[in-house]
Amino acid sequence: MGQWLDTLTSWLSSHPEWLGLALLLAACIECLAIVGLLVPGTFLLFTIAMLAGSGALTLGQTLLLGYLGGLLGDLLSYALGRRYHRSIRRLPGLRNHPQWLLRAEHYFANYGVASLLVGRFIGPLRPMLPMTAGMLDMPFARFLLVSLASAAGWSITYLVPGWSTGAALRLPLPEGFWADAGVIALILLLTIGGIVHGSLRQMRWASALSSLLVALALGSLFIGWPHLQAFDQGLLAVIQDERSPALDRVMMVITRFGDFHAQLLAATLLCLLLLALRQWRALLFASATLVGAALGNETLKNLFARSRPEVLLEQLPTYSFPSGHSSAAFAFCLVLGVLAGRGQPPRMRLAWLLLAGLPAAAIAGSRVYLGVHWPTDVIAGALLAGSACTLSLLLVQWRAPLQPLSARTWRIILPASLLLLCAYTAWNSSGNQQLYRYEVIEEQAEA
Repeated sequence: MGQWLDTLTSWLSSHPEWLGLALLLAACIECLAIVGLLVPGTFLLFTIAMLAGSGALTLGQTLLLGYLGGLLGDLLSYALGRRYHRSIRRLPGLRNHPQWLLRAEHYFANYGVASLLVGRFIGPLRPMLPMTAGMLDMPFARFLLVSLASAAGWSITYLVPGWSTGAALRLPLPEGFWADAGVIALILLLTIGGIVHGSLRQMRWASALSSLLVALALGSLFIGWPHLQAFDQGLLAVIQDERSPALDRVMMVITRFGDFHAQLLAATLLCLLLLALRQWRALLFASATLVGAALGNETLKNLFARSRPEVLLEQLPTYSFPSGHSSAAFAFCLVLGVLAGRGQPPRMRLAWLLLAGLPAAAIAGSRVYLGVHWPTDVIAGALLAGSACTLSLLLVQWRAPLQPLSARTWRIILPASLLLLCAYTAWNSSGNQQLYRYEVIEEQAEA
C-alpha cells in the first residue's frame, strides 16, 4: 500500500492538472461506506492537499473540492443503505466484519442526528454512519442538511493542515521558520495527545491532567513567544499571499462572531438561560470559564503589551497577545462542547469538543487572515480558553461528575445562542468596511 501511495503522489506531482480530480475522489473515498475503512484516506488527503498548496490550487478551491467529495461520499453511502436496508450485511466486507456496522448502528440509535455530526470526526464511524442512516430510513432532507454542515467542518479540519504545509514549502520563509513551527507543533501535539490519552483511558484524574497540560503549553508559549518571530512572520506571509476581495468579505463576517460585544451578549445569554433552567453546576462551570478567560486575556494583554502586525489600522487597540477574539470564541465554544459531551463515551466527548472548536478556530483564523493578529496570538488565546475551561471543569467536578443537560435544555440554549450571534453579525456587517482597511484591498483599488 505504501508503494502504491508513493507512485500515485509522484505521478500527481508530475501532472498537477489532475490534482483537483484526485482530491475530489480521495475525499469521496474517505467518506464512502466500507471503502473508507480500507483505504488510508487521511494520509492521502494530507498528501494531495500539500501538493495543492504548492501552487496548483488555491485554498478556496482545495476546500471546495474536498467539501464536494466528502458530500458525494455521504450521499452514495446513504443511497447504499436505502437500497439494501438490512440485507446490506451480506455485502463484501461486512460479512467478515459485522462489528463495523454494529458499532455504527449503536451510535446512531443512541445519538441520532448528533452521531452524524460528531461521528464524522471518528475514523471508524465516518464512512459507516451515512449508510446506517439510509438503512434505518432517516428522512433524506434531514440527512442532507446535517451532511451539508458536517462536511464543511470536516473539509477544513482535514485539508487546511496539508494545504498550509504545501504553501509554506512553496514560499520563501524567514530563517528558522521550520524550527519554530516544529517546536509549536510538538507542544500542541503533546498537549492534545495527553488529553486524548487520559480521556480514552478514562483516567480518574483526566481533568487534572488536561488542566496541567494546557497550563504548561500556555506557559511555554508565554515564555517563548519573543523567540518565535520567524514562525509568526512566515505563517502570516503564507496566509496573506492567499488574500482576495471575495474571501476578505467572508472573513470580515466570520470575525464579527468573535467581537467583544457579540461574545459578551452570547455569554450573558447562556448564563441567564442556565440560571432560568436551574442548571446550577453547569452555570458555575460556564461562568467560571467565560469570566476566567476574559480576565486572563485582559491581564496578559497589558502584561506583554505586544504590538500587532503592521497591516492593522492605527485606531484599533494596540496590544495583541493573546487574541481576545480567539480566547472568547474558544471559551464559549468549549463550554458548549464540554456540556454536550457529558454522560457520553470518551470518543464522543472528544468529537464534541472537536466539533465545537471548529467555529472558534474559524474566528481565530480570520484574525490572522485579516492581518490583525500574529499566529501565536490566536494560539495563545485558544490555550488560555482551554486552561480556563479545564480548570473550571476540574473544580466543578471535584466531588461529583458534571451531569448532562436535558434535550429540552439544549433545544432552548443552542438555537437562542446561534440566533443572537447571527443577528448581531448581520446587524453589524454593514460596518465591516469602515472598521477594517487592509493593504491588499487598497493596492487593488489603486490598480
